[in-house]
Amino acid sequence: MIRKIVQIDEDACNGCGLCVPACAEGAIRIVNGKAVLSADNLCDGLGACLGDCPRDAIRIIEREADEFNEEAVEKHLKDIGRGPAHHAPAQAAPQHHHGGGCPGSRAMVFDAPAQSGAETTAPPQPSRLRQWPVQLHLVPPTAPYFQDADLVIAADCVPFAYADFHRDFLDGRALVIGCPKLDDNRFYQEKLTEIFRVSTIRSITVVRMEVPCCGGIVMAARQALAASGKEIPFREVTIGIQGTVK
Repeated sequence: MIRKIVQIDEDACNGCGLCVPACAEGAIRIVNGKAVLSADNLCDGLGACLGDCPRDAIRIIEREADEFNEEAVEKHLKDIGRGPAHHAPAQAAPQHHHGGGCPGSRAMVFDAPAQSGAETTAPPQPSRLRQWPVQLHLVPPTAPYFQDADLVIAADCVPFAYADFHRDFLDGRALVIGCPKLDDNRFYQEKLTEIFRVSTIRSITVVRMEVPCCGGIVMAARQALAASGKEIPFREVTIGIQGTVK
């Protein structure tokens, strides 16, 4: 049948995840750093999620689609551990959520682990950083520190969440950092492609946070590597918000 249904612009989407909790039917999920519609029959086509997208990547179109199925929605919500859907009016006015709806921006407080006496009296550790700048926006692709380098591509939040970042990831490596939620992932992809093309990168390690929107930096790196035409060993590491390696 021809009916109204959500369409997500993959190029515009930055994977922030705001639309996921905004969809009462649980029809949207994050896959490889992008929002996708899980199934046509889970979308009611009312557009309650439209006002939650900061990139205007979601719109309502008319196309051939399976009929909306409330029983399928109820089963799906049960499967993913969410409560019953409460349908919102079409195209509700945008609201200011202050990040509360996004899994990556929701305010949380947790206790830091207790420190042992040895940790509190240990001497300061030297920085392992060997270059400047580090922001992906600022580094020149032809920088000498990219030659014959093991490259770490880290999300901005990683060094704050993971206490041993310098020791475990930075030592002896080149570094670029960025935030896929706040910046343009297309720019990241183009910049990384140029770095891979003109430099002799030995290996790539992408260190991201566990929140869904952070998957964008992994996608940008993978797409850049493919566009560069090179074959470089690639590793992805995920850090939990409480500093654990996932």
